[in-house]
Amino acid sequence: MTSPLPSSPAASVLDLAPAPVVPVVVLSDAADAVPLARALVAGGLSAIEVTLRTPAAPEAIRAISGAVPEAVVGAGTVLTPGQVAECAAAGARFLVSPGWTDVLLGAMRESGVPFLPGVSTASEVVALLERGVREMKFFPAQAAGGTAYLRSLAGPLPQARFCPTGGIGPDNAHAYLSLPNVACVGGSWMVPADAVAARDWARVEALARAAAGLRNAGGTCR
Repeated sequence: MTSPLPSSPAASVLDLAPAPVVPVVVLSDAADAVPLARALVAGGLSAIEVTLRTPAAPEAIRAISGAVPEAVVGAGTVLTPGQVAECAAAGARFLVSPGWTDVLLGAMRESGVPFLPGVSTASEVVALLERGVREMKFFPAQAAGGTAYLRSLAGPLPQARFCPTGGIGPDNAHAYLSLPNVACVGGSWMVPADAVAARDWARVEALARAAAGLRNAGGTCR
């Protein structure tokens, strides 16, 4: 598949995710980043989105980038050009935003890091297609119309490819993955807050392995 923008890197965001699920990780302590990433990779989920919802996020990205080469670590909830620069410097290999503006889009393009801007309406999808972007985050997936909405977009906008995130878990992930315009889904059910707080990496690995197995349950991610 081609990259989302003519001038962007050869690697596309969605092709950086070899498994059907991208874990969306919130870390309060950067010291947990490396063991958590190792547990996710061991479970078969190598693409990891660390969200910028805590001050520990940039250091967590830097730690995973340096210590877990098997992981493809990215930054989520990227909202400003300053965050784009900070995450790229920390070693993020992809950038994800819940939405987009032309200013943010320009900063992500200039960073040289593959990126995934967020959409929730057909007009936003069309606007990104006009700008050469074909890979998008659909957020908040369940609240914005879920699988029915994405199925409706596939007819008039078949060139758009999505990673839905928001309200997705083990009970509905397969329904998203069965859609022709869905490449993978994002979710946090394999990194529950209580398991991370308890540093129960064996549980995280087991949940990751189950999520990675969705690829064999009929989904169309790969």
